[in-house]
Amino acid sequence: MNLLKGATFTAGMAAILTASPQADAQVRPWGPDWRSPGWNSPARAPVSDRRHRDAREGRVDVNRFVVAGADLGHGPVSVESESGDGPWIGETQRAAYEAAIIDSLIGAGYETRHTSDENAQVVRLKISRRVLAPAEEKRNPVSGSAAMSVGTYGSAYGLAVNVDLTKPRPALLSTRLDARILDKENGKVLWEGYATIATREGDDGWTDSRIAGKLAEALFDNFPEAENVIPADAPQG
Repeated sequence: MNLLKGATFTAGMAAILTASPQADAQVRPWGPDWRSPGWNSPARAPVSDRRHRDAREGRVDVNRFVVAGADLGHGPVSVESESGDGPWIGETQRAAYEAAIIDSLIGAGYETRHTSDENAQVVRLKISRRVLAPAEEKRNPVSGSAAMSVGTYGSAYGLAVNVDLTKPRPALLSTRLDARILDKENGKVLWEGYATIATREGDDGWTDSRIAGKLAEALFDNFPEAENVIPADAPQG
């Protein structure tokens, strides 16, 4: 009897070991293979592109006007800067823009050291700043999402966590430099222009000196040529 039971047990084990994979899949109590695509799909938290660069950052826009026949680009010239209410920047900051304009005037052929001559011309500057885009608000650096899948033989729960350690971006500022060249004797405007640039507030790469240099360079590029020519007899406001 014991021999008969042993033979029966051996035959049963052989049948189990030689069973097909399909049959094995049918008797799994936990359902589909956890490695299958249906179970290998945890929820993924969307990654937002908060650090994309604003297309306006660092771009210089310039517009210039010149009176036809104006005698420009030589002789003595003095530089003055103005301030006022609202967006105009203070005297300390204006010094960087005056220095940049003086360098550009020297490069254009002017004499900036002896300005007492009655025939000297005067360059008057205004520098203003305004907010193009406010600073971003503080946000939760950790976010996530969850999803649940239910199958014939069971269910699965997926959790995804998104960690964003980037700092909120500071305000985007527009700095504008206006320059007018006038005849010192009669006060007539001979040339004028303005240039603007957008930079991030507090950006170490965009100091006042660098911003001033960029704007002054754009204003006096190919001086005294300008995009707009005003007739010599046109009335001035």
